[in-house]
Amino acid sequence: MTAPSDSPSSARLDKWLWALRLFKTRPLATAACKAGFVTVNGLVAKPARDVRPGEQIGVRQGLVQRSLVVLGSPKGRVAAKQVKDYCEDHTPPEEFEKARTQRVQHLLEREKGTGRPTKRDRRLIDHLLGGD
Repeated sequence: MTAPSDSPSSARLDKWLWALRLFKTRPLATAACKAGFVTVNGLVAKPARDVRPGEQIGVRQGLVQRSLVVLGSPKGRVAAKQVKDYCEDHTPPEEFEKARTQRVQHLLEREKGTGRPTKRDRRLIDHLLGGD
């Protein structure tokens, strides 16, 4: 799949990450780059670095290590449905499963001394775990 022809050949890394909805705001994307959570072709990248089609981007978001390949650079923030026109996501499904598992484990933890779960609590836990 190729990027639309109206896209520029390169863009700032922080702007590209924000435009493709990997970060909610551009300052968050900039902070992630400065903290070393973003790599380009295996090397830690600064926020002002230009990204070009064909480059491999690695982004650490919590427990998930995302792997992306740049296809193009949008002029501005794009709709969620258009993200696939500008990058290919090569993140293995196991990475997303790690985040889901941690989220469920956090909900299942009970504070010491709270006793057994109530019937309502058990039903909510069953619902979270995909039971009936």
